[in-house]
Amino acid sequence: MSKGGASVPDEEWERFLRESEAGSPGAPEEPSARARMVTRRLQEEPEPPRGWRTHQPPRPSRGKGRLAVGLAVVVVLLVAVAVAPGRVVGWFDGGDAVDTLPLAAESERPDGPPAREGDGPLPTEDEPFAGSPAARWADGAAGIHLPAPRATGWMSAAEVGTALDRTRDFLTASSLDPAVLRGERPTKALALINPHQADVRDYVKKAFRAPDRENDPLLLFSRFRSADVRPVGDVVKTRGRVTFREGEKGAVEVSTDVTYVYPVRRTSGDDEVARTIVRREVVLSWDDPEKIVIEPGTFSLVSYKVDTTNGGCGTSTGYLVPAFLADRSTADGGDGPAVDPYDRSTPVGERMREGDGEGCDIATRS
Repeated sequence: MSKGGASVPDEEWERFLRESEAGSPGAPEEPSARARMVTRRLQEEPEPPRGWRTHQPPRPSRGKGRLAVGLAVVVVLLVAVAVAPGRVVGWFDGGDAVDTLPLAAESERPDGPPAREGDGPLPTEDEPFAGSPAARWADGAAGIHLPAPRATGWMSAAEVGTALDRTRDFLTASSLDPAVLRGERPTKALALINPHQADVRDYVKKAFRAPDRENDPLLLFSRFRSADVRPVGDVVKTRGRVTFREGEKGAVEVSTDVTYVYPVRRTSGDDEVARTIVRREVVLSWDDPEKIVIEPGTFSLVSYKVDTTNGGCGTSTGYLVPAFLADRSTADGGDGPAVDPYDRSTPVGERMREGDGEGCDIATRS
């Protein structure tokens, strides 16, 4: 047999016929009429037939279902925490935990004193702030709220931001530095004060050499006599804020109002823990060096006021002198009005006694 001029040997043709009759595995089978009809219809249709690649939903997966439910629960909890955080924490501890959550930063003057829940537990070495509103306050410098900087006076926004940071550095160095709290000289804080302020220079010299009521280092610095008392733990609770405005001659005037709570105990003796509470309002001025004689990176002091609870009254030793329970039982209870040392709703100046400032107010709690 031949095709296109080529011949096939007779033996090869006979072998092909025998394999075709026997059904060789490699021989293609002829498509059925049904298959030929479907193939031809598919070739003739310009689009896939209806139902082509129709989505078939997979069999539900239990794992994915649990994941979706878990995500939904997380979203609900996040919303609940944002709306009522104390209530959500209470779900897990079996009670109302509102009074144990940290307070948000104080960005403006509060309307009144912190709520009073009656007589709370006494402070201990492990819980030095127990029974005090300060338990919810921030630790150290974290409790001193700084506002967002903006261009003011002679300073750009970035320079104001630096001035605010250095202001907080001064507050930290003067009232939170462990060495200063032990009674050492506040060298870092003093280095930030304009050395060309003659009146402040005289005050510092007298305050640390021979303190008196007018020249008391406690007006600006927190100090304990380490031979008598020592701090309990390494945390001082703070709450306060810093504001600023344009002052004289284009200066940036910064006002600070911070309350510090110091837990202490006797250096020798029993384990009783007492708390000393100090609130200071310090106003300082970051002056334009082209208008005021000042060293770079320093500020001028404008004013400073202090209100102290359980730090000694009527004495000018240059140190905070806390009273303990035995001391209070025999000491004079004070002859001034009752004050709440945690109340930050009024300025220090309005709480200070009229006249010469002598006498001791009565703290309603410490």
